[in-house]
Amino acid sequence: MITKVFEINFGGINGNIFLLQTERGFILIDTGRKSKRKQLIEKLTENGCVLGKLSLIILTHGDFDHSGNAAYLRRKYSTKIAMHSDDIGMVEKSDMFWNRTQGSKISKFLRNTLFGLSKSDRFTPDITVEEGFSLSEFGLDGKILSIPGHSKGSIGILTADGLLFCGDLFTHWKKPEMNANMDNLIEGQASVNKLAQYDIKTILPGHGQPFSLTELEE
Repeated sequence: MITKVFEINFGGINGNIFLLQTERGFILIDTGRKSKRKQLIEKLTENGCVLGKLSLIILTHGDFDHSGNAAYLRRKYSTKIAMHSDDIGMVEKSDMFWNRTQGSKISKFLRNTLFGLSKSDRFTPDITVEEGFSLSEFGLDGKILSIPGHSKGSIGILTADGLLFCGDLFTHWKKPEMNANMDNLIEGQASVNKLAQYDIKTILPGHGQPFSLTELEE
């Protein structure tokens, strides 16, 4: 059961990070960029997430702005990292295009060179999650949804009370919409359509503000 949700947002192009407080401790959804590491630790400490209290880190996908602090936090808090198997090569090899088909050779080289994970920040996840994976053992009444499109291994975390942490399937800047940066548009649209079968009250995207599913349909 979630007792509180903390949204950690450093503004601009920085991704949203969500800290869920449960009766058993904390679960962190995504970890942000390495450049925001100091500020992230300060926010976690402010909200009571200290050594021994962080049950799990869940990555919605492997991009550096979501996985950049995962390995460091695992060491610091003696916790575990969970993500989908289809994005593992992104964080093991620091190749953000490992499972993607879009992008020129030059853009791939530049992005991985400028923004890739350093050797100490590369990692292999402790837990691989698939569609329907239950998070109950970590104190969260929720499950994993497979929502590929932005990347092959993109996932959402759906809680029993209707919160969907959707990673980069959607953005919400001026209005909520499917992320324009889709590697596979057909898979992305299928993931959006899939959500209609669930009782979702609030969608919390990796970039931008939370919104309701009805706002998306307007």
